[in-house]
Amino acid sequence: MVDRRVPGLALAGAAGGAALAAHAAVPALGATLVAVLLGLAAAASGRLPAAVRPGLATAARGVLRTGVALLGLQLVLAEVVALGWPVLLVVVGVVALGIAGTLLAARLLGVPPEQGLLVACGFSICGAAAVAALDGVRRGRAEDVARVVALVVVCGSVAMVGVPLLGALLGLSPVSTGAWAGASVHEVGQVVVAGSILGGAALQVAVAVKLGRVLLLAPVLAVVAVRARREHTPDSPVRRPPLVPGFVLVFVALVVLRAVVPLPDVALGAAAQVQSAALATAMFALGCSLDPVALRRTGRPLLALAAAATAVVTLLGLPAAYLVAG
Repeated sequence: MVDRRVPGLALAGAAGGAALAAHAAVPALGATLVAVLLGLAAAASGRLPAAVRPGLATAARGVLRTGVALLGLQLVLAEVVALGWPVLLVVVGVVALGIAGTLLAARLLGVPPEQGLLVACGFSICGAAAVAALDGVRRGRAEDVARVVALVVVCGSVAMVGVPLLGALLGLSPVSTGAWAGASVHEVGQVVVAGSILGGAALQVAVAVKLGRVLLLAPVLAVVAVRARREHTPDSPVRRPPLVPGFVLVFVALVVLRAVVPLPDVALGAAAQVQSAALATAMFALGCSLDPVALRRTGRPLLALAAAATAVVTLLGLPAAYLVAG
């Protein structure tokens, strides 16, 4: 008997492959952006059969956790540490103060706390992967997750182009602007595009700074998980969340593995391909979960919060530009 998840997983996998192909053909088009748009288009068509729903649900959570865990193999601790403590303090500040500032703005704008937390972590750490990873710790509405993923992709794409332009207007060197992009642009893929615009040396610095932010995903998720456990009541029908989710432990283990074991380039390259495919597949599934009517109902407070979070993270990341010599 065929597993009922197969049709949905096959659809999501095919769409993820199409998104990766589009990114390969036009690097400026991030695979995440394409995958989300394909998912939104599929949802808007109203033609998704019920048979694909179980597989799409698995892709949006299980496959995504695989992609997040494999991010650990992209982290080269030596390159992050080589940035120096001043830059690392800026990275910590971007994540900590970005989350705190966004949560404060959410409260002032009247955005529900769960949505505010999704925006805060997604915009301050590593974009859609952080949003979905957070959902693995605190189960929220699929509609909220998909809506915030769409916003983080759009706002990150604006920052991807805007930071290099602002760097030129401020007279910053390409390398300094690359550091700023790494400290403020939302998605890893978007940072790669921004760094590529600026040149090879800038790209290397941008990615190193960004991976410093990604490294903080694990402790942030652990803190959120601990708080979720404290809020859990014994009579709640929802199962108590784990102290640290399994995929976060795998993420940390892979970071350590990359740091202590000289892994062959072939293995790292294969893992990177699987990680990209997993995230693209999951982003398509998340796009499918968003009702087009609900997307149109995205209120001004949430849109304002997304804009505010982008501005806060961009400003917090600016000192990195002056700490990295061009």
